[in-house]
Amino acid sequence: MSAAAVRDRANSVLAAGERGDLGHFSVHPGKLEAVADYVVAVIRDRYPNLDVPYHARWRHFAVGGHDRWALLAKQRLGQASSEERARVRFELAITSVLLDAGAGEAWSYLEPATGTRYARSEGLAVASFDLYASGRLSALPQNPLRADAAALKTFSFNALKQEFQVSQDNPLAGAEGRAALIRRLGEAVGAQPAVFGQEGRLGGLFDYLSSDARAGRLHAETILRAVIESLGPVWPGRIVREGRNLGDVWPHPAVQRGDPKDPTDGLVPFHKLSQWLSYSLVEPLEEASIAVADLDALTGLPEYRNGGLMIDLGVLQARDPALLAEPQRVDSEGVIEWRALTVALLDRLAPLVRERLGVTAAQFPLARVLEGGTWAAGRRIARELRKDGAPPIRLDSDGTVF
Repeated sequence: MSAAAVRDRANSVLAAGERGDLGHFSVHPGKLEAVADYVVAVIRDRYPNLDVPYHARWRHFAVGGHDRWALLAKQRLGQASSEERARVRFELAITSVLLDAGAGEAWSYLEPATGTRYARSEGLAVASFDLYASGRLSALPQNPLRADAAALKTFSFNALKQEFQVSQDNPLAGAEGRAALIRRLGEAVGAQPAVFGQEGRLGGLFDYLSSDARAGRLHAETILRAVIESLGPVWPGRIVREGRNLGDVWPHPAVQRGDPKDPTDGLVPFHKLSQWLSYSLVEPLEEASIAVADLDALTGLPEYRNGGLMIDLGVLQARDPALLAEPQRVDSEGVIEWRALTVALLDRLAPLVRERLGVTAAQFPLARVLEGGTWAAGRRIARELRKDGAPPIRLDSDGTVF
């Protein structure tokens, strides 16, 4: 239940790959040099001055050249305290990230304010931004910019269909799973007054974390631990150990160590959305004058753009062509293997990227490598190789993992 565990077990899978012992992929680390060249070209193209922000949900809120958060804050939070701004930013980021699982290839969102249509992550970001701004996640009509247990618990599938413009002609992958995720979020917020306050407000997580800061500093792992522990109940029950739902954690034979005393033997964790969310909470904390230390304690994100980059540029090669030809379940061994390899390979890629850019790890943490970066490079190479820009592995998503 930590980023350190994600990194440790992902490296066990990579070690097995380098020995040739994996069932689904062969690993060709020598091709990482070419990947680094490609990623650096993408970074220099997108950020010529190397002024790369963190990989976070806030980037998607500015799609199309419109800084939606800045406009919302100016128009509706002008007199708010820095603490209240942080609570609102926490709520916006959390709800948006939880709704961010892959949209599928057929869905898009027509933004009412601009008349522009967006798809995939950008479309989900704009739709979830509009959902939060509408006040539909608040039980207090006089205070629409909030998300509280009372409103979250009653969020319906029909409400999601309406807000996200879902129809037979505009299908959203895992739509029902997303609505259920928001309802479970409401249950989790209402059940933890020590974290979210007696009023059951999602933004109470900011107050909980800020009270844990020491001399205005908070460790990145502290953020992730709070996210995993407080939001753990929202994930579908998959693997449970000692009464805890482990969330984005899956079995793989490469991490079986034969330890009968370890109830997690044979399991590889990812916590992808929890880590994506932790990255997205850094900027609200920094705006509230709370510095986040050791951001590189978090790992690269095992999702289909970072992982697709490794396949499309030949670092990973599928042993069975069917893995790339047929839709894969997220709990399939091949997908679990792909995700673990992606985490470990991103750690190896980051120093190569920094060396080429002439920057240090302190100047260019993994959160910037991802943003600059591997995620954008994964999307770019997918568009170069496939007309629809889809990842090399097609995923049967339930709306709660990718």
